[in-house]
Amino acid sequence: MPDGTRYYAIGDIHGRLDLFDAMITAIEAEIAGAAGIEHRIILLGDLVDRGADSAGVVERARTWQQSRDVRILAGNHEDMFLQAFEKPEALRHFLKHGGRETMLSYGLSTRQLSTLSLEDIFARLPHLVSQATRDYIAGFETMIRAGDYVFVHAGIDPARSLDDQKRSDLLWIRERFLNHEGPLEKVVVHGHTIFNQVMDCGNRIGIDTGAFRSGVLTALVLEGDQRRILQARAGDRGVVEVFHGDRPQ
Repeated sequence: MPDGTRYYAIGDIHGRLDLFDAMITAIEAEIAGAAGIEHRIILLGDLVDRGADSAGVVERARTWQQSRDVRILAGNHEDMFLQAFEKPEALRHFLKHGGRETMLSYGLSTRQLSTLSLEDIFARLPHLVSQATRDYIAGFETMIRAGDYVFVHAGIDPARSLDDQKRSDLLWIRERFLNHEGPLEKVVVHGHTIFNQVMDCGNRIGIDTGAFRSGVLTALVLEGDQRRILQARAGDRGVVEVFHGDRPQ
């Protein structure tokens, strides 16, 4: 990374506001003790769906941006979320892949989700999620480059240059990227595919540790030529603690 800068890349949050809040607190504490360093934060997408408070995560990210250099990548779940406003069939797909929890977080009740028709839910969407919120999510980025690294949600097409990537691959790619063993233009830091621990393969680093189901949210910290890990972990009683490293303490 460029001299004098420290990057924090945070993996897929998926509605886990409890883990996100704990991670923010830990990062802010580190920033407070590191005067003279320029701190930059990147959220790797999939802020929404599956977890209990997608609406809260989106608003917390927006608030954090008001005081820090926080950039947000679009994930495939943000893509599905926005498409759900376009036609009922897209909404059906969204609800099947984690969108049900997102709709609950924006004020739709469990009873309404169970009893209303798909068309009725579709008609209510614009009243549940404001245009300002949709515009905010639509403005998420697809790729961020810094030093020897590139940050994307899902990965890149290894057969294309970074300047020639398709948006669909950046948000959705899996096997063609994950199975590539050769060098890449930059080290790719990504989420999208869940691993039990950080997956550092040399040419790519996967940091999605399945926060919505594992209770573990991971951040990769990059400074100079050094790498380290922060993890917010929810205990059995719901208490969240932050640890250094991705191995159980």
